[in-house]
Amino acid sequence: MLTDNVTGERFCGKCGYVISETGKPLTSAMKSTIERLRTWDSRSKVHASADRNLRQALSELTRLKDKLALSDAVVEKAAYIYRKALEKGLVRGRSISALIASALYAACRDTETPRTLKDVSDAGNIKKKDIARCYRLLHLELELKMPVVDPVQCVARIASKLGITEKTKRYAVKVLKVAQEHEESAGKDPMGLAAAALYLSCVKNCENMTQRDIAEAASVTEVTIRNRYKGLRLDQDTDL
Repeated sequence: MLTDNVTGERFCGKCGYVISETGKPLTSAMKSTIERLRTWDSRSKVHASADRNLRQALSELTRLKDKLALSDAVVEKAAYIYRKALEKGLVRGRSISALIASALYAACRDTETPRTLKDVSDAGNIKKKDIARCYRLLHLELELKMPVVDPVQCVARIASKLGITEKTKRYAVKVLKVAQEHEESAGKDPMGLAAAALYLSCVKNCENMTQRDIAEAASVTEVTIRNRYKGLRLDQDTDL
């Protein structure tokens, strides 16, 4: 005879027939109670697993916060998004690191904090495509409403990395505002637009910066800068 430490029931180790501690067969009420105990035990295991998952995710989030120099507001938003994903069962079978990174990227977008997918990918040492896949999942399943990032906000970040002068930076902002008035910026990557505007402004103000310099600082390709540069230059020739 064997004893279940959770329910206290005794059963035959060979055939599995359950008896009470007195050796009598279990009544329907006793069986019902045991089933409830098993259910509660199962739920507690699920909660314990969720708690471990959340602790691991939050630990990873703290590490990413330090690497990306993010505010508490962004981190709190990311933790909120991850908890929602956990409650909805989206974490099951997926990488915790990729999912918390995608929640952080979503939080940056939501709070209009200029951090690119590549920034998050490099900080977490996670493939960009894995974060992008998880981000699309969160966006769809949690019905996230993301504001459009203003490329003007990205100018200061790129300029500070390269030490670009204030005069050149102000002209780049002026270029972007004209592009927005002409709807040239609609549907385009804000970081790519900001990089192209800065490059145009560097050329205008004779500041020695190459397309490669600006592309690396903005985490975009030189091809992106060249493509956006053409449209911005047309707007500049018309209105500036």
